[in-house]
Amino acid sequence: MTETPSEQQPREQNVRVRKDSPHRGLLRGSSVVGGATLLSRVMGLARDIVFARFTGAGDAADAFFVAFKIPNFFRRLFAEGAFSQAFVPVLAEYRQNGGIAAVRELNDRVAGALGGTLLLVTLFGVLCAPLVAGLFAFGWWWGGNEPEKFAMATDMLRITFPYLMLISLTGFSGAILNSFDRFAIPALTPIFLNLVLIAAATVATGWFEPSIMALAWGVLAAGVVQLLFQIPFLMGQGLLPRPRWDWQHPGVRKILRLMAPAIFGVSVTQISLVLDTVLASFLPTGSVTWLYFSDRLTELPLGVFGVAVATVILPNLSRQHAGGDPRRFRHTIDWALRSVTLIALPAAVALFVLAEPLLTVLFQYGNMTPRDMQMAAWSLRAYTFGLLAFMLIKVLAPGYFARQDTATPVRFGLIAIGSKMILSLLFVVPLHLYFQLGHMGLAMATAGQAAINAWLLYRGLRQGGVYSPEAGWGAYLLRLLLANLAMAAVLLGLLYLWPHWNEWGWWQRALRMGAVVAAGGATYGLVLLASGLRPRHFRATS
Repeated sequence: MTETPSEQQPREQNVRVRKDSPHRGLLRGSSVVGGATLLSRVMGLARDIVFARFTGAGDAADAFFVAFKIPNFFRRLFAEGAFSQAFVPVLAEYRQNGGIAAVRELNDRVAGALGGTLLLVTLFGVLCAPLVAGLFAFGWWWGGNEPEKFAMATDMLRITFPYLMLISLTGFSGAILNSFDRFAIPALTPIFLNLVLIAAATVATGWFEPSIMALAWGVLAAGVVQLLFQIPFLMGQGLLPRPRWDWQHPGVRKILRLMAPAIFGVSVTQISLVLDTVLASFLPTGSVTWLYFSDRLTELPLGVFGVAVATVILPNLSRQHAGGDPRRFRHTIDWALRSVTLIALPAAVALFVLAEPLLTVLFQYGNMTPRDMQMAAWSLRAYTFGLLAFMLIKVLAPGYFARQDTATPVRFGLIAIGSKMILSLLFVVPLHLYFQLGHMGLAMATAGQAAINAWLLYRGLRQGGVYSPEAGWGAYLLRLLLANLAMAAVLLGLLYLWPHWNEWGWWQRALRMGAVVAAGGATYGLVLLASGLRPRHFRATS
């Protein structure tokens, strides 16, 4: 039943974005998402510490991480990648032109189409688990080299694959809330994944044989909890969808048209990580686990800040484009680039310098050995060379999708994927044959692929006249260079004073690492202040 304008107005006021300056709105939203994501990432680190104690880096751990990665890959590809990048701009357009009633109608039709499709995909994944597992862990299946590990991964995949449907619907709900500048709830939702998995590893392992199966069931339970968590907040905003199966709705058709190429354009990084898993299945046991832990540390700054900024700017860019405001559109991109650079560069330097001590402090307990930490450190150092590019991709891609341009990122994505394949062969084969560091080669190829993709996205925005750097970038980068050099010197000096991290207990490791990180962070901040960097350099232009 259609609401009258007078009935629609109170709810529209309830969900309307607060009028604010561009800088304040973006900074506030990024702070909310970043703070919530930081809490989630801290819990994620706690989860991984529990995993390290419980699983080690053996066959069972490799099998679980593959079974966990497969639904997560599709989740990032569709729910957080192509779907959200296509859905949010269309939702902004409907809100701009049709009001809240049009938004609700669109949400209902999208919920029906998305839910029905996810149900079919989930059934396929469960029934054809050996085929899906074989595609992602080809080295275990091919020739029957590791039948027990492959069988274990297949059994767990049948349990974890429905997580795809649950978390994709959670992502759909979060995209609706983000579109109305309700950023905190979607950002807090992943905390429940970590809490449930920690409980599964510490409480439920005795209920299953083998015990690793407890983690698979934990993944499924976490999907249910995360979806249920968001429903009350959608209801409170009057935005809870009522699924309608309507593929002919113009909004649904438009989202589908935008999604198909967006799958490649925005999710190239995820595709490359899956290629890593496939290639790692041919490498020695432990390679998948080493890559997992090194990738998790790289994802910490990326998730806390890169994803936070990207989450906030997409609905803002979409509204600015729909409202015909190219000046604010350009400034929003410039603000995002300055913001992620401020964090990405020191994070990359710190992770490179502190790679092995940091991994030792966090994960070398229980079944995890010093050799595992050494091997994971090699891939972590390689990943750091691509950290800035990973963050730049997060904030550059919305510059295309907010304008509903999905064809251009597709072309760039395909070029990047092709480059990744070539780089993988160039790096993995010699590093594996001569140094047994093939997994480091995979990380190096991923970093190179990210750099290529980021450069193509940046150049495309420049050549299309969509973005041009604002004044002050030269001085800004010089300040960052000086601050990072000073920070690296302090970190290296402290590591020289404290070289024996393996010999200490966990609390001694933690206290020393806390001191090292605090000293490095303080040095970075003080040098920036001494060089003249001030908050006004991040403020909106008039």
